[in-house]
Amino acid sequence: MLARSTLAPFNGDDWLFEIKWDGVRAIATVETTLTLRSRNDKELSGQFPELAELITLAPGTVLDGEIVVMSGGRPDMEALLSRLQAGIPFSGKTPVTYIVFDILEKGGKDLTALPLLERREILKTAVRESPHVVISKPVTGRGVDYYQAAVAQGLEGIMAKQKESRYEPGARSGAWLKIKENKSCDCVIAGYTPGRGGRSPAFGALLLGLYDNGKLIPVGKVGTGFSDQILLELMTTFAPLATDVPQMKDIRENVVWLKPVLVCEVAYMNVTREQKLRAPRFLRLRNDKKAITCTIDQLATEGHTAMNEGTPLKGVHPNLRSYHEKRNFSVTSEPEGALDMKKSTFVIQEHHSHKLHYDLRLEREGVLKSWAVPKGVPDIVGEKHLAIEVEDHPLEYGTFEGEIPKGEYGAGTVTIWDSGTYDTKHWDAEKIEIMLHGSRLNGLYVLVKFKRAGKNNWLLFRTA
Repeated sequence: MLARSTLAPFNGDDWLFEIKWDGVRAIATVETTLTLRSRNDKELSGQFPELAELITLAPGTVLDGEIVVMSGGRPDMEALLSRLQAGIPFSGKTPVTYIVFDILEKGGKDLTALPLLERREILKTAVRESPHVVISKPVTGRGVDYYQAAVAQGLEGIMAKQKESRYEPGARSGAWLKIKENKSCDCVIAGYTPGRGGRSPAFGALLLGLYDNGKLIPVGKVGTGFSDQILLELMTTFAPLATDVPQMKDIRENVVWLKPVLVCEVAYMNVTREQKLRAPRFLRLRNDKKAITCTIDQLATEGHTAMNEGTPLKGVHPNLRSYHEKRNFSVTSEPEGALDMKKSTFVIQEHHSHKLHYDLRLEREGVLKSWAVPKGVPDIVGEKHLAIEVEDHPLEYGTFEGEIPKGEYGAGTVTIWDSGTYDTKHWDAEKIEIMLHGSRLNGLYVLVKFKRAGKNNWLLFRTA
C-alpha cells in the first residue's frame, strides 16, 4: 500500500501518526524460512541475515515494514546502501533494524480487509521485539506536534493513516499520507542530454518522467546533485539501456533515450502549474523500486498565500481564489490546496461556528464544490433543506478536522460527519442529481436552484 503526499501536518482524532523512516520498504513473509521482498520485488534476506530471527519472533505472519540502519538516533541511508551492495558479506557492523508497521496475514488468514486499528492489535500479539525487530508506535490525533518533534530530531517527516483504513496492496490511497519537511519524489529516468564542457564525457541532465494512467509524461530535467563518481557510475549503468525509441512525447532537444527501468529520488522546491518540478536536485538511485510505481500522484502541488490582484495563485486551482482571500494560513491549520484526492468523493462536515451547521462538499473539476446546510443533509425522502452555495474548497479539505482559530473566517470546530463516494446522474447550473455512497448516507439526492431566496441558495432533498 502506498501513500499520497500532502504538504502540511494536521490534527485529527480519526488518524494515527508515525515516523516516516528513511530506509528500504520490505514485505516479510515468515514461514519456516524468511523472505524479504523490496518494492521492486528483489529478495533481500540474504543481505540482512540478522533479520532471520523473525522466524522465531513472528512465525506464520506476513509483515510490512521499513529496513533501516540507525546511527545517532537517526536513519543512516548511506550505511544502508552499502549493505545493499551485492557481494559484500555482513561483518557485524552497521546492523539493520526492521521497523514493522503493519500485518497482512497471520496463520494463513488474510487481514487486509480489517481496519488498521484491528490490524495493529493483532500485530502487537503476533510479533515479539528484539534489537533487530521493532514495532512502530504511532500516536493518535496530534499530527502537528508529532511532525514538529520528528523534524526537530532530524527525521524525514511523518506518516498519517486513517484508523479505519483497510490495507490496499499497490494502491496510492488518500487513507495513507506522507508529510515530509523536504519535498521529494521518485522519478523514472527516461533518458539524458549529452554533457558539454566539463560534463562532456558524461551527461548534462537526466530527463524525468512519471506515469499518469499508464503513460510516461515528462516532469522536468535534473542536472544538479551529481558528484564526479556518481556521473561515471551512472554512465556505466546507462550504457546497456540505450534505445532508439523515444520514451516521451514533445521533447525537442538532443536526447539519448533509455529503457524506462531506472528510478531516482529527486528533491524539488515546488511544482509548476504545468506539473514540472521546480529546482530539482538528484538525491540517489532507487534500486528498490519498480519504475511503473512512479506515478504522478506523488506530487504535492504547493499553494502560496500571497497573490497579486487579479492573478490566480500559482500551483493552486483558480476556483480557490475566494477561499484563499478569506484565510490567513499562517494562523489557521485549514488546508491551502495541495492534495490530489481520489475523484468523485464527498464529505459532510459538522461545523460548530457561531451557529451549528453542516457543510456538504462534492469533488468536481479539481476542487470541492461546497454548500452550507444549516439543518443538515436530510435523510427522509421528500424533506427539503436550504443549502447555501459557498466558495470552492481545495480537495484536501475533504480530510480536514480541527479548530479554526478565533478571528478567522468560520472560526470554530470542524469534524467529519460522513464521507464516501458519489455517482453523478445530472449536473448543470440549475440542478444537480447525485447518488451518495457514504457511511451514514446512501441514496439519491437532488440540489436545485432556489432563485427567489437568493442567487447562492439551493434546495437539497432526498428522492430515493
